Amino acid sequence: MTILDQTPAATTLTTRNPVDGTPVATYPIAGPAELAAAAARARAGAGWWHGLGFDGRRARLLAWKSAIALRADELAGIIAAETGKPHGDAVLEVMLTLGHLDWAAKNAKPVLRRRKVKAGLVNYNQHATVGYEPYGVVAVIGPWNYPFYTPMGSISYALAAGNAVLFKPSELTPGPAVWIAERWAEAVGHDVLTAVTGDRGTGAALVAADVDKIAFTGSTATAKKVMAAAAERLVPIVAECGGSDALLVAADADLDAAADFIVFGGLGNAGQTCAGVERVYVVDTVRDALVAKVKERADRVRTDGPDAQYGPMTLPGQVDVVRRHVDDALRTGTAVVGGRDSIGERIVSPIVITDVAESSLAVREETFGPLVVINPVASMDEAVRRANAVEYGLTAAVFTRDKTVANRAAAALRVGAVSINSVLGFAGVAALPFGGVKSSGFGRIHGADGLREFSVVKSIARQTRGAMLDLLTLERTEKDLHTATRMIPMLHGRSKPPKP
Repeated sequence: MTILDQTPAATTLTTRNPVDGTPVATYPIAGPAELAAAAARARAGAGWWHGLGFDGRRARLLAWKSAIALRADELAGIIAAETGKPHGDAVLEVMLTLGHLDWAAKNAKPVLRRRKVKAGLVNYNQHATVGYEPYGVVAVIGPWNYPFYTPMGSISYALAAGNAVLFKPSELTPGPAVWIAERWAEAVGHDVLTAVTGDRGTGAALVAADVDKIAFTGSTATAKKVMAAAAERLVPIVAECGGSDALLVAADADLDAAADFIVFGGLGNAGQTCAGVERVYVVDTVRDALVAKVKERADRVRTDGPDAQYGPMTLPGQVDVVRRHVDDALRTGTAVVGGRDSIGERIVSPIVITDVAESSLAVREETFGPLVVINPVASMDEAVRRANAVEYGLTAAVFTRDKTVANRAAAALRVGAVSINSVLGFAGVAALPFGGVKSSGFGRIHGADGLREFSVVKSIARQTRGAMLDLLTLERTEKDLHTATRMIPMLHGRSKPPKP
């Protein structure tokens, strides 16, 4: 299991491979003084970085991307060692992440550059433009389950928008953060991207440091604490929290494809995917057929040895959460794959439980482990209602051959992203923004909205000639007021209410 070798007065932490407990690396624990110094350097670096302009930043971001890509296998090895996931999964994580970095670098200018907007008839004498400027210094607090892909969804877009970044990775997986910061120093230099390693105290010190925005990924409970601390200085945050993501299966769905994606989305990365699959709602006429196909596939999943398809739980305490959720689900449900005996000290084998009460912890809370609940419903409308009935709203998936049904369900689901006939279909599409609603967070990363998330909008109106009506004065004439009074109903009084 991954643990921290530290005492209350420790100045370093050592990570261990979750597969066998062997040490991986040792990192310093940054305190308030180190964070304050790093923030000051980042402030200076932000000025240099912003001054390069869009084209200068694009060239350097692409150089950094190349430096990472040329040693991608090395980075994947670090990810695999600290998370315990298979090397192939780590390679996929690197590939998806570099696609987002490439998009952010190449699209920052067209999305964020200053552009002209229409001023309107009355304001014909104003030349109106809108543009986006960087916040300055952005603090990024990353998770351990995807230690490169997830935080880079903020880092790439914050850098492309012209900000400097202070990146505090999870204490369980600091290696990728340190590694990419080293590649940055080689490819670009300057204090624009800085990795600060440490424990929860380091994270608290970063939130309290001189930063202008915070990008946080983690639990809803921790997000609330970060928000409260940031509110003291009115620092805005973007929060990507957990989910209890649902997959809906219609009677006409391709059940083989649905079963493939249920196993991938629910069991991949040991279920430690905030946008994976935790709940399945299937129309009852095809319920038995779907369960049989999921069972067949889940029974084949290998969790041990060199060809394991997913690894151990990265966070040791998460095993207890899985056990608690399984016990609660089995009060009403039936295990068709695995069960209590599937839960080991480090590895949790696949567990699929059917007919679980909607009040169960496995339905209402985030399990974050290889547990999938499959419940029958009478219709897709009922599936949508049940999917929406939890406090989370991160992602969902819909399986049906009927485009109308798919689009109606996608529109009705109260989540931030929906995949139709796939799982995580949006993850590799860099132009699509990602984020949740309700207790799954707010704000967006990725896409044009992700670039704007790390920018401050600035409006400029330049007067080019005298106004038709001189109303912006304390010495308005009766003639101008009379003309303005007559114009109001002409401009705004012609719309009539619709007929009942």
